Amino acid sequence: MKSLHSYCKILIVSILFFNVQQNIFANDGKTEIFTPYTKVSVSPGSTVNYSLDIINNNEQTINENINISNIPRSWNYTLTASGMNINKVAVLGSKKQTLKLKIDVPYRVKKGSYTFYAKLGSIASLPLTINVTTAGSNESELTCDQKNMEGTSKSNFSFNAVLKNKTATKQQYALMASPPRGWSVTIKPNHKQATSTEVDANGTKNINYTIKAPSNVKAGTYKIPVKAVSGSTSAEMELEVVITGTYEMSFSTPTGLLSAKITAGDDKKVELVVKNTGSTKLENIELSASKPKNWEVSFDNKKIESLEPGKTSTVYATIKADKKAIPGDYVTKITAKTSEANQNLSFRIMVKTPMLMGWLGILIILASIGGIAFLIKKFGRR
Repeated sequence: MKSLHSYCKILIVSILFFNVQQNIFANDGKTEIFTPYTKVSVSPGSTVNYSLDIINNNEQTINENINISNIPRSWNYTLTASGMNINKVAVLGSKKQTLKLKIDVPYRVKKGSYTFYAKLGSIASLPLTINVTTAGSNESELTCDQKNMEGTSKSNFSFNAVLKNKTATKQQYALMASPPRGWSVTIKPNHKQATSTEVDANGTKNINYTIKAPSNVKAGTYKIPVKAVSGSTSAEMELEVVITGTYEMSFSTPTGLLSAKITAGDDKKVELVVKNTGSTKLENIELSASKPKNWEVSFDNKKIESLEPGKTSTVYATIKADKKAIPGDYVTKITAKTSEANQNLSFRIMVKTPMLMGWLGILIILASIGGIAFLIKKFGRR
Protein backbone atom coordinates (compact mmCIF):
# COMPACT_ATOMS: atom_id res chain seq x y z
CA MET A 1 0.00 0.00 0.00
CA LYS A 2 2.83 2.36 0.92
CA SER A 3 4.57 1.59 -2.39
CA LEU A 4 1.33 2.34 -4.29
CA HIS A 5 1.00 5.66 -2.50
CA SER A 6 4.57 6.56 -3.40
CA TYR A 7 3.96 5.58 -7.01
CA CYS A 8 0.91 7.93 -7.20
CA LYS A 9 2.98 10.80 -5.80
CA ILE A 10 5.66 10.25 -8.39
CA LEU A 11 3.03 10.12 -11.17
CA ILE A 12 1.37 13.34 -10.01
CA VAL A 13 4.73 15.12 -9.79
CA SER A 14 5.65 13.89 -13.27
CA ILE A 15 2.39 15.14 -14.76
CA LEU A 16 2.79 18.54 -13.10
CA PHE A 17 6.38 18.74 -14.32
CA PHE A 18 5.29 17.85 -17.86
CA ASN A 19 2.58 20.56 -17.82
CA VAL A 20 5.08 23.11 -16.54
CA GLN A 21 7.47 22.11 -19.32
CA GLN A 22 4.65 22.40 -21.86
CA ASN A 23 3.75 25.88 -20.57
CA ILE A 24 7.38 26.95 -20.64
CA PHE A 25 7.61 25.59 -24.21
CA ALA A 26 4.31 27.22 -25.24
CA ASN A 27 5.65 30.61 -24.33
CA ASP A 28 9.21 30.23 -25.49
CA GLY A 29 8.68 32.45 -28.61
CA LYS A 30 10.13 29.88 -31.00
CA THR A 31 6.83 29.20 -32.83
CA GLU A 32 5.66 31.87 -35.27
CA ILE A 33 3.12 32.69 -37.97
CA PHE A 34 4.55 34.27 -41.09
CA THR A 35 3.20 35.95 -44.25
CA PRO A 36 5.19 38.44 -46.33
CA TYR A 37 2.43 41.05 -46.72
CA THR A 38 0.89 42.06 -43.43
CA LYS A 39 -0.74 45.32 -44.61
CA VAL A 40 -2.49 45.75 -47.95
CA SER A 41 -4.77 48.39 -49.54
CA VAL A 42 -7.85 47.33 -51.50
CA SER A 43 -11.18 48.67 -52.72
CA PRO A 44 -14.58 47.61 -51.37
CA GLY A 45 -15.75 44.19 -52.54
CA SER A 46 -12.20 42.89 -53.01
CA THR A 47 -10.89 39.46 -52.00
CA VAL A 48 -7.53 39.27 -50.23
CA ASN A 49 -5.59 35.98 -50.25
CA TYR A 50 -2.84 35.22 -47.70
CA SER A 51 -0.39 32.37 -47.48
CA LEU A 52 0.21 31.72 -43.76
CA ASP A 53 3.25 29.71 -42.72
CA ILE A 54 3.07 28.08 -39.25
CA ILE A 55 6.77 27.68 -38.35
CA ASN A 56 7.84 25.43 -35.46
CA ASN A 57 11.45 26.20 -34.49
CA ASN A 58 11.37 23.78 -31.58
CA GLU A 59 12.27 20.11 -31.57
CA GLN A 60 8.89 18.99 -30.24
CA THR A 61 5.68 18.73 -32.26
CA ILE A 62 3.02 21.32 -31.60
CA ASN A 63 -0.74 20.80 -32.05
CA GLU A 64 -2.78 23.97 -31.52
CA ASN A 65 -6.08 25.56 -32.42
CA ILE A 66 -5.86 28.28 -35.04
CA ASN A 67 -8.41 31.02 -35.64
CA ILE A 68 -8.87 34.54 -37.01
CA SER A 69 -9.95 37.04 -34.38
CA ASN A 70 -11.08 40.66 -34.29
CA ILE A 71 -12.35 40.53 -37.89
CA PRO A 72 -15.43 42.74 -38.56
CA ARG A 73 -18.71 40.88 -38.30
CA SER A 74 -19.83 41.56 -41.88
CA TRP A 75 -16.55 40.24 -43.34
CA ASN A 76 -16.20 36.62 -44.39
CA TYR A 77 -13.08 34.47 -44.29
CA THR A 78 -11.94 30.91 -44.90
CA LEU A 79 -8.81 29.14 -43.59
CA THR A 80 -7.95 26.08 -45.64
CA ALA A 81 -5.27 23.52 -46.51
CA SER A 82 -5.57 20.75 -49.10
CA GLY A 83 -9.09 21.98 -49.87
CA MET A 84 -10.32 21.55 -46.27
CA ASN A 85 -11.33 24.09 -43.65
CA ILE A 86 -8.78 24.12 -40.84
CA ASN A 87 -9.43 24.73 -37.15
CA LYS A 88 -6.40 23.05 -35.60
CA VAL A 89 -2.91 22.43 -36.94
CA ALA A 90 -0.04 20.11 -35.92
CA VAL A 91 3.56 20.93 -36.93
CA LEU A 92 6.58 18.68 -36.44
CA GLY A 93 9.65 20.08 -34.74
CA SER A 94 11.79 22.29 -36.99
CA LYS A 95 9.09 22.12 -39.67
CA LYS A 96 6.35 24.36 -41.03
CA GLN A 97 2.82 24.04 -42.36
CA THR A 98 1.24 26.41 -44.90
CA LEU A 99 -2.39 27.48 -44.69
CA LYS A 100 -4.44 29.61 -47.06
CA LEU A 101 -6.44 32.50 -45.65
CA LYS A 102 -9.03 34.25 -47.84
CA ILE A 103 -10.70 37.46 -46.68
CA ASP A 104 -13.76 38.85 -48.50
CA VAL A 105 -14.12 42.61 -48.05
CA PRO A 106 -17.84 43.49 -48.34
CA TYR A 107 -19.21 46.03 -50.79
CA ARG A 108 -20.74 48.08 -48.03
CA VAL A 109 -17.79 49.18 -45.96
CA LYS A 110 -16.40 52.44 -44.63
CA LYS A 111 -13.07 53.80 -45.70
CA GLY A 112 -10.26 53.07 -43.21
CA SER A 113 -7.82 50.50 -41.79
CA TYR A 114 -9.03 47.21 -40.32
CA THR A 115 -6.65 45.06 -38.20
CA PHE A 116 -7.34 41.45 -37.23
CA TYR A 117 -5.20 38.56 -35.91
CA ALA A 118 -4.22 35.06 -36.97
CA LYS A 119 -3.79 33.19 -33.64
CA LEU A 120 -2.21 29.82 -32.98
CA GLY A 121 -3.54 28.85 -29.55
CA SER A 122 -1.76 31.05 -27.03
CA ILE A 123 1.75 30.58 -28.44
CA ALA A 124 1.73 32.78 -31.57
CA SER A 125 -0.23 35.68 -33.02
CA LEU A 126 0.19 37.71 -36.24
CA PRO A 127 -1.59 41.05 -36.82
CA LEU A 128 -2.87 41.63 -40.36
CA THR A 129 -4.19 44.96 -41.65
CA ILE A 130 -6.41 45.70 -44.62
CA ASN A 131 -6.71 49.34 -45.65
CA VAL A 132 -9.97 50.07 -47.50
CA THR A 133 -9.12 52.97 -49.79
CA THR A 134 -12.64 54.22 -50.50
CA ALA A 135 -16.07 53.90 -49.00
CA GLY A 136 -17.94 51.24 -50.94
CA SER A 137 -21.31 49.70 -51.51
CA ASN A 138 -23.14 47.31 -53.79
CA GLU A 139 -24.69 50.28 -55.56
CA SER A 140 -24.52 51.80 -59.01
CA GLU A 141 -25.05 55.44 -59.90
CA LEU A 142 -26.51 57.10 -63.00
CA THR A 143 -25.98 60.85 -63.17
CA CYS A 144 -26.41 63.70 -65.66
CA ASP A 145 -25.24 67.29 -65.23
CA GLN A 146 -28.13 68.60 -67.34
CA LYS A 147 -31.33 66.63 -66.67
CA ASN A 148 -33.73 69.26 -68.06
CA MET A 149 -33.96 70.52 -71.65
CA GLU A 150 -36.38 72.79 -73.47
CA GLY A 151 -37.39 72.95 -77.13
CA THR A 152 -40.08 72.36 -79.72
CA SER A 153 -41.47 69.10 -81.03
CA LYS A 154 -38.94 69.26 -83.87
CA SER A 155 -35.97 69.37 -81.48
CA ASN A 156 -33.64 66.49 -80.67
CA PHE A 157 -32.91 66.41 -76.94
CA SER A 158 -29.45 64.97 -76.23
CA PHE A 159 -28.55 64.09 -72.62
CA ASN A 160 -25.00 63.04 -71.70
CA ALA A 161 -25.01 60.78 -68.61
CA VAL A 162 -22.41 58.84 -66.63
CA LEU A 163 -23.01 55.30 -65.31
CA LYS A 164 -20.80 54.50 -62.33
CA ASN A 165 -20.24 50.96 -61.06
CA LYS A 166 -19.59 51.47 -57.35
CA THR A 167 -19.09 47.76 -56.69
CA ALA A 168 -15.78 45.92 -56.73
CA THR A 169 -16.73 43.55 -59.57
CA LYS A 170 -17.33 44.06 -63.27
CA GLN A 171 -21.03 44.52 -64.08
CA GLN A 172 -23.06 43.91 -67.25
CA TYR A 173 -25.90 46.44 -67.34
CA ALA A 174 -29.10 46.35 -69.37
CA LEU A 175 -29.98 49.91 -70.48
CA MET A 176 -33.67 50.86 -70.53
CA ALA A 177 -35.90 53.90 -70.98
CA SER A 178 -39.64 54.42 -70.41
CA PRO A 179 -40.73 57.39 -72.55
CA PRO A 180 -44.35 58.53 -72.99
CA ARG A 181 -46.29 56.92 -75.80
CA GLY A 182 -45.17 58.14 -79.22
CA TRP A 183 -41.76 59.32 -77.99
CA SER A 184 -38.47 57.65 -78.99
CA VAL A 185 -35.21 57.25 -77.04
CA THR A 186 -31.90 56.23 -78.62
CA ILE A 187 -29.28 54.97 -76.12
CA LYS A 188 -25.59 55.13 -77.03
CA PRO A 189 -22.96 53.92 -74.54
CA ASN A 190 -19.59 55.27 -75.74
CA HIS A 191 -21.20 56.69 -78.93
CA LYS A 192 -22.51 53.31 -80.18
CA GLN A 193 -26.21 52.46 -80.10
CA ALA A 194 -26.80 49.48 -77.78
CA THR A 195 -29.20 48.11 -75.16
CA SER A 196 -26.48 46.93 -72.74
CA THR A 197 -22.97 47.81 -71.64
CA GLU A 198 -20.20 46.50 -69.39
CA VAL A 199 -18.57 48.60 -66.68
CA ASP A 200 -15.43 47.64 -64.77
CA ALA A 201 -15.32 47.51 -60.97
CA ASN A 202 -15.35 51.05 -59.59
CA GLY A 203 -15.41 52.24 -63.21
CA THR A 204 -17.60 54.57 -65.26
CA LYS A 205 -19.18 54.59 -68.72
CA ASN A 206 -20.47 57.58 -70.72
CA ILE A 207 -24.02 57.10 -72.01
CA ASN A 208 -25.91 59.39 -74.40
CA TYR A 209 -29.72 59.48 -74.43
CA THR A 210 -31.23 61.16 -77.53
CA ILE A 211 -34.94 61.84 -77.09
CA LYS A 212 -37.41 62.76 -79.86
CA ALA A 213 -40.95 63.94 -79.23
CA PRO A 214 -43.88 63.09 -81.55
CA SER A 215 -44.78 65.82 -84.07
CA ASN A 216 -48.24 66.39 -82.56
CA VAL A 217 -47.04 66.74 -78.97
CA LYS A 218 -48.66 69.45 -76.88
CA ALA A 219 -46.68 72.07 -75.02
CA GLY A 220 -45.82 70.94 -71.50
CA THR A 221 -43.31 69.14 -69.28
CA TYR A 222 -42.57 65.45 -69.90
CA LYS A 223 -40.53 63.07 -67.73
CA ILE A 224 -38.54 60.15 -69.17
CA PRO A 225 -37.27 57.55 -66.63
CA VAL A 226 -34.07 55.71 -67.63
CA LYS A 227 -32.44 52.67 -65.93
CA ALA A 228 -29.26 50.61 -65.87
CA VAL A 229 -29.80 47.15 -64.35
CA SER A 230 -27.36 44.30 -63.67
CA GLY A 231 -27.82 41.02 -61.80
CA SER A 232 -26.82 42.48 -58.44
CA THR A 233 -27.24 46.25 -58.68
CA SER A 234 -29.14 48.95 -60.54
CA ALA A 235 -29.30 52.70 -61.03
CA GLU A 236 -31.95 55.02 -62.38
CA MET A 237 -32.74 58.68 -62.92
CA GLU A 238 -35.41 60.85 -64.51
CA LEU A 239 -34.81 63.11 -67.50
CA GLU A 240 -37.13 66.03 -68.19
CA VAL A 241 -38.13 67.60 -71.50
CA VAL A 242 -40.08 70.85 -71.69
CA ILE A 243 -41.95 71.30 -74.97
CA THR A 244 -42.46 75.00 -75.57
CA GLY A 245 -44.72 74.35 -78.55
CA THR A 246 -44.39 74.39 -82.32
CA TYR A 247 -44.11 77.57 -84.39
CA GLU A 248 -45.94 76.98 -87.65
CA MET A 249 -48.29 78.91 -89.91
CA SER A 250 -50.03 78.71 -93.26
CA PHE A 251 -50.32 81.60 -95.72
CA SER A 252 -52.66 81.72 -98.72
CA THR A 253 -55.88 83.20 -100.08
CA PRO A 254 -59.35 82.15 -98.84
CA THR A 255 -59.97 80.12 -102.01
CA GLY A 256 -56.40 79.00 -102.55
CA LEU A 257 -56.35 80.76 -105.94
CA LEU A 258 -53.01 82.50 -106.48
CA SER A 259 -53.58 84.27 -109.79
CA ALA A 260 -55.45 87.28 -111.18
CA LYS A 261 -55.83 89.45 -114.26
CA ILE A 262 -55.06 93.13 -114.41
CA THR A 263 -54.70 95.91 -116.92
CA ALA A 264 -51.38 97.77 -117.12
CA GLY A 265 -51.45 100.75 -114.76
CA ASP A 266 -54.38 99.38 -112.74
CA ASP A 267 -54.31 97.72 -109.31
CA LYS A 268 -55.73 94.55 -107.77
CA LYS A 269 -56.79 94.06 -104.16
CA VAL A 270 -55.95 90.56 -102.95
CA GLU A 271 -57.31 88.99 -99.74
CA LEU A 272 -54.65 87.01 -97.79
CA VAL A 273 -55.19 84.69 -94.82
CA VAL A 274 -52.51 83.95 -92.20
CA LYS A 275 -53.27 80.99 -89.90
CA ASN A 276 -51.33 79.83 -86.81
CA THR A 277 -51.10 76.05 -87.34
CA GLY A 278 -48.64 75.50 -84.46
CA SER A 279 -49.21 75.09 -80.75
CA THR A 280 -47.65 78.36 -79.58
CA LYS A 281 -48.70 81.98 -80.05
CA LEU A 282 -47.01 83.76 -82.95
CA GLU A 283 -45.98 87.36 -82.40
CA ASN A 284 -44.96 90.24 -84.67
CA ILE A 285 -45.82 88.64 -88.00
CA GLU A 286 -44.47 90.97 -90.69
CA LEU A 287 -45.58 91.01 -94.31
CA SER A 288 -43.37 91.96 -97.22
CA ALA A 289 -43.36 91.61 -101.01
CA SER A 290 -40.91 91.10 -103.82
CA LYS A 291 -42.41 92.66 -106.94
CA PRO A 292 -41.59 93.27 -110.63
CA LYS A 293 -39.79 96.50 -111.53
CA ASN A 294 -41.93 99.64 -111.35
CA TRP A 295 -44.80 97.73 -109.73
CA GLU A 296 -46.21 98.66 -106.31
CA VAL A 297 -47.45 96.47 -103.43
CA SER A 298 -49.05 97.83 -100.26
CA PHE A 299 -50.78 96.20 -97.26
CA ASP A 300 -53.69 97.46 -95.20
CA ASN A 301 -51.91 95.94 -92.17
CA LYS A 302 -48.22 95.26 -92.63
CA LYS A 303 -47.75 93.73 -89.15
CA ILE A 304 -49.88 91.29 -87.14
CA GLU A 305 -49.07 91.83 -83.47
CA SER A 306 -50.00 88.32 -82.28
CA LEU A 307 -51.87 85.25 -83.41
CA GLU A 308 -53.04 82.49 -81.08
CA PRO A 309 -52.79 78.78 -82.06
CA GLY A 310 -55.57 77.79 -84.45
CA LYS A 311 -56.57 81.41 -85.15
CA THR A 312 -56.49 83.26 -88.49
CA SER A 313 -55.93 86.86 -89.51
CA THR A 314 -56.95 88.49 -92.79
CA VAL A 315 -54.73 91.00 -94.55
CA TYR A 316 -55.36 92.80 -97.85
CA ALA A 317 -52.57 93.42 -100.32
CA THR A 318 -52.99 95.92 -103.16
CA ILE A 319 -50.90 95.15 -106.22
CA LYS A 320 -50.50 97.91 -108.83
CA ALA A 321 -49.08 97.12 -112.25
CA ASP A 322 -46.66 99.33 -114.12
CA LYS A 323 -48.62 101.49 -116.56
CA LYS A 324 -46.10 100.59 -119.25
CA ALA A 325 -46.30 96.85 -118.55
CA ILE A 326 -46.65 94.87 -121.71
CA PRO A 327 -49.18 92.01 -121.80
CA GLY A 328 -47.97 88.81 -120.12
CA ASP A 329 -47.58 87.01 -116.78
CA TYR A 330 -45.86 88.66 -113.80
CA VAL A 331 -45.09 87.08 -110.40
CA THR A 332 -45.19 88.87 -107.04
CA LYS A 333 -43.75 86.99 -104.06
CA ILE A 334 -45.42 87.80 -100.71
CA THR A 335 -43.90 86.69 -97.37
CA ALA A 336 -45.31 86.40 -93.84
CA LYS A 337 -42.47 86.09 -91.32
CA THR A 338 -41.75 85.90 -87.59
CA SER A 339 -38.48 85.14 -85.79
CA GLU A 340 -39.62 81.49 -85.37
CA ALA A 341 -41.46 80.73 -88.64
CA ASN A 342 -42.12 82.08 -92.10
CA GLN A 343 -44.24 81.28 -95.16
CA ASN A 344 -44.37 82.78 -98.62
CA LEU A 345 -46.61 82.57 -101.65
CA SER A 346 -46.12 83.41 -105.31
CA PHE A 347 -49.00 85.40 -106.79
CA ARG A 348 -49.23 85.39 -110.61
CA ILE A 349 -50.66 88.46 -112.39
CA MET A 350 -51.69 88.38 -116.03
CA VAL A 351 -51.47 91.86 -117.61
CA LYS A 352 -54.11 92.59 -120.28
CA THR A 353 -54.15 95.28 -122.99
CA PRO A 354 -56.16 98.36 -121.89
CA MET A 355 -59.67 98.67 -123.44
CA LEU A 356 -58.92 102.12 -124.92
CA MET A 357 -55.91 100.77 -126.74
CA GLY A 358 -58.13 98.02 -128.15
CA TRP A 359 -60.67 100.51 -129.49
CA LEU A 360 -57.90 102.65 -130.92
CA GLY A 361 -56.55 99.61 -132.69
CA ILE A 362 -59.94 98.84 -134.13
CA LEU A 363 -60.38 102.43 -135.30
CA ILE A 364 -56.98 102.38 -136.95
CA ILE A 365 -57.84 99.15 -138.72
CA LEU A 366 -61.21 100.50 -139.86
CA ALA A 367 -59.59 103.74 -141.03
CA SER A 368 -57.04 101.76 -142.99
CA ILE A 369 -59.75 99.68 -144.65
CA GLY A 370 -61.75 102.82 -145.47
CA GLY A 371 -58.71 104.51 -146.98
CA ILE A 372 -57.92 101.53 -149.16
CA ALA A 373 -61.53 101.34 -150.33
CA PHE A 374 -61.50 105.06 -151.22
CA LEU A 375 -58.31 104.72 -153.22
CA ILE A 376 -59.63 101.72 -155.12
CA LYS A 377 -62.85 103.53 -155.90
CA LYS A 378 -61.11 106.70 -157.03
CA PHE A 379 -58.36 105.24 -159.13
CA GLY A 380 -60.27 102.22 -160.28
CA ARG A 381 -62.44 104.34 -162.67
CA ARG A 382 -59.44 105.40 -164.62
